[in-house]
Amino acid sequence: MLTAFTRRPSDLIADCLLTYMDRDPIDAAVARQQHAAYEQLLAQLGVRVVSLPPRSDLPDSVFMEDTAVVLDELAVLCAMGDAGRAGETALTEELLAPHREIAHVRAPASLEGGDVFRVDRTIYVGRSTRSDDAGIQALARHIEPLGYEVCAVDVTGCLHLSTGASHLGDGLVLANPNWIDTTALERHELIAVDAAEPWAANAMLVGDALIMPAECPRTIEKIAKTGRSVEATPISELAKAEAGLTCMRLLFNTDSSTLPEESDTRVIEPANN
Repeated sequence: MLTAFTRRPSDLIADCLLTYMDRDPIDAAVARQQHAAYEQLLAQLGVRVVSLPPRSDLPDSVFMEDTAVVLDELAVLCAMGDAGRAGETALTEELLAPHREIAHVRAPASLEGGDVFRVDRTIYVGRSTRSDDAGIQALARHIEPLGYEVCAVDVTGCLHLSTGASHLGDGLVLANPNWIDTTALERHELIAVDAAEPWAANAMLVGDALIMPAECPRTIEKIAKTGRSVEATPISELAKAEAGLTCMRLLFNTDSSTLPEESDTRVIEPANN
């Protein structure tokens, strides 16, 4: 079953790390509402959502994608680019252990899952302020023997590679060429975000459905012209924390129904159940 682990935003999300954005007040209540709508949309699209409780001690913990790279064969736990987030990875290891064999990227190498996106058996990894060459090489050592190709992409204008590019399905890649070096992606058909919407490149493919931020109507219109149907959901308050759609979940297939032991874990069953 396609499963998403999510973690509800902390009341202290406004204390999150910021790299490329100026700090703007975040309304935690609105952030929670937008996150809940995001979870419901995933369930409507056939995903079993395991919604974990907020962690007031970890203001960035809503960004679960950063902590691991989860493939069918293996989960690779990341070495966070900011040491203050190491506790998030430890939580994720407990969550994933019943579902996957676990491997690790270890400090002083750094790798964050937000720097990773996949097109079939090719894994693109951003060389960014959060992921370095040693981290990229460590990931490659774990997954290239499984038949994956790892390709590095330079990230210069945003936090993670997935902020600047994402796979829309059928080899089509949405990108902001002002923020990443698209040279490594030229084997694919590229479509650029609308210039007025630089943050629009983070889209999320769920089965055959494509989710995009509701705040990016011009780019959504461009994507619609390719024949793809788009589901839009608002993330305006979450975006003040440099959030994108993909960063707020770990999404993978699993046959296991094992649930985390954390209290106040909620399960949102898929609409097709």
